Amino acid sequence: QVQVVESGGGLVQPGGSLRLSCAASGIIRSINAMGWYRQAPGKQRELVADITSEGSTNYADSVKGRFTISRDNAKNTAYLQMNSLKPEDTAVYYCNADLWTYSRGREDYWGQGTQVTVSS
Repeated sequence: QVQVVESGGGLVQPGGSLRLSCAASGIIRSINAMGWYRQAPGKQRELVADITSEGSTNYADSVKGRFTISRDNAKNTAYLQMNSLKPEDTAVYYCNADLWTYSRGREDYWGQGTQVTVSS
């Protein structure tokens, strides 16, 4: 059974920084892309950033230059470094892993989410 678990959320003042982590565990054959999404109250879930197994990255325009996604393939872990945080970054942040297992083939897995609140 595969699990995806996020950590690192919390309360931070505007202009501050947070680092989110996302770890995939279980019987995993390989991981394709890993991504961070967020959902603010009353809004749809949106892509924040994603990264392929080769390290190619993609960012939402709203976070370019402030957020950096990275991953450690040996640890099946992705990170999201968030700098210069703004109140509009407040949301629940979810990790997604597009991966292959030996038993079920290729599937998407989601974490439970971690709350990020930017407020003074």
